[in-house]
Amino acid sequence: MAYRPLDLTGKVAVVTGGTSVIGRALVHGLAEAGADVVPTSRRPDQVASAADEVASLGRRTLRVTTDVTDRRSLEDALAAVTRELGRVDILVNCAGRTQRLPTIEVGEADWNGILDTNLTGTLRACQVFGRPMLERGWGRIINIASLATFVSLLEVTAYTASKAGVGALTKSLAVEWGPRGVNVNAIAPGVFPTDLNRKLIEGTPRGNELLMRTPLRRFGRAEELAGACVFLASEAASFVNGHVLAVDGGFLASGVNS
Repeated sequence: MAYRPLDLTGKVAVVTGGTSVIGRALVHGLAEAGADVVPTSRRPDQVASAADEVASLGRRTLRVTTDVTDRRSLEDALAAVTRELGRVDILVNCAGRTQRLPTIEVGEADWNGILDTNLTGTLRACQVFGRPMLERGWGRIINIASLATFVSLLEVTAYTASKAGVGALTKSLAVEWGPRGVNVNAIAPGVFPTDLNRKLIEGTPRGNELLMRTPLRRFGRAEELAGACVFLASEAASFVNGHVLAVDGGFLASGVNS
């Protein structure tokens, strides 16, 4: 049989935030690579719709909701997936939120809410789904970082702090869990229009600056993140651990562009 290192046939993946624009694209990519995929988020109707799309590709799936700020919901999801699909091999942490506001006006409730979702929520999911991976001695965890993991973005300080933390968490878990068979990496998307940021970047001075700083001179398409996710989830990435893979059209490489 031919060696197909990017083939995920037989693997089971869970994607938190799997009904968002980016999450849905990653769900599709994993399913098209052969994995059975469980897209999960807080909204039952969106979960059902995303799961229907997975099923239409001929993959197994479940319709379970989760809230990454609620550990019990994650534990219940793990139990359901284990009961119905056997195990979880791949975890993708895609749940997130943001808010643009001058830092001097950011209240503690807003700050704590964003960090609780983006950073602590990622930790919760890693702990819940990572434990059985560590017990089996194999797993792939893919966190969603950001350009803000590396550079500051104006007036989204809580988001920037949370995503810098996701990068550090990814590396820490890679050091701790890699020797036990669980590779932990992250994807740092460049500028991709989503429900979270569309009003901030489409046809705005902020969006124009982001385009100017992106050498490919366009925003990304969500499906362009799927290849990175499939790679990091696969045997092709068996020696990739603790890496934050930028899919950014060259944004982080750019200096003077004109």
